[in-house]
Amino acid sequence: MTGGPSVRFGSVITVTDERVVETARAMEAQGWDILATGEHVSFNLPIANAFVSLAAAAAVTTKLRLMSSVALLPLYPAGLAAKMAAALDNVSGGRFLFGIGVGGENPREFDACGVPVAERGSRTDESLEVIRRLWSGEDVSHEGRHYAFEKVRIAPAPVQRPGPPIWVAGRKDAAMRRAARHGDGWMPYMYSPEMLAESLAKVAAWRERPEPIEGGAYLWSCVHEDTATAVRYAEESLGKTYRQDFSSMVDRYLVVGDPDHAVRRTLDYIDAGATTVIFGAAAPRAYAERHVEMLATEVVPRIRAELARRQVAHA
Repeated sequence: MTGGPSVRFGSVITVTDERVVETARAMEAQGWDILATGEHVSFNLPIANAFVSLAAAAAVTTKLRLMSSVALLPLYPAGLAAKMAAALDNVSGGRFLFGIGVGGENPREFDACGVPVAERGSRTDESLEVIRRLWSGEDVSHEGRHYAFEKVRIAPAPVQRPGPPIWVAGRKDAAMRRAARHGDGWMPYMYSPEMLAESLAKVAAWRERPEPIEGGAYLWSCVHEDTATAVRYAEESLGKTYRQDFSSMVDRYLVVGDPDHAVRRTLDYIDAGATTVIFGAAAPRAYAERHVEMLATEVVPRIRAELARRQVAHA
């Protein structure tokens, strides 16, 4: 899985906490660019904490970039989030990608953290402003709606300067504006390729930072030799995860089918502007590791080969 044009491929780990080390080692051996993990405080299924899992993965890998996909930023005090991200960047030797989202689909976890769910957007925006300043390693004072402090310094500062890349996730215009204002990358989920292209155009038009934003795609996926089995696995898995019917969404928003289909469908997202692709496993736990292996051996290498072919053809 090495070589070819600069599209990075990652996979969300399919375990919670008990096998993170083993999984991280396997993913690095498979040649993935990015190991990613999401998080919740409380969810419909057991789920990890992104900072803890990625720190464990950092200890046993040397090449993998490590992405929170995503950290629920409004559940963390801004200073604590800045410190944890800086610490993870140091532990990993500068390999952390700070993916953030606002959450909200499970209001009870907001109650448990003492955060009004209606404030998740404004807290996230203010936190992103504060975090970037705290990563400077200098004394920072702030007076805002949610946070107020004087002369706070976080040391050591992150290895990456001016800090770990911030990837903003979401689906709606508010998230796109957040990415345009604060992000280094925009990574929507449950999007079609057409929606991704449209959203990247919006983000570019709203951009408030001088650097162009990178496009990403978080793709729920299930690869199986038998397409019908892949579809069934995906519908059952995501239905259990989110407690809703996904039968009408598989063809539109997911990468589900045999390897040939997975290659073609993922290329659609790359053609729409994604230079970072993160695959989430929409599969039963008993099959999830096999799914990731198939992506690593039968899907991603073929995508890289096709991108390399195109690069040569246009040289």
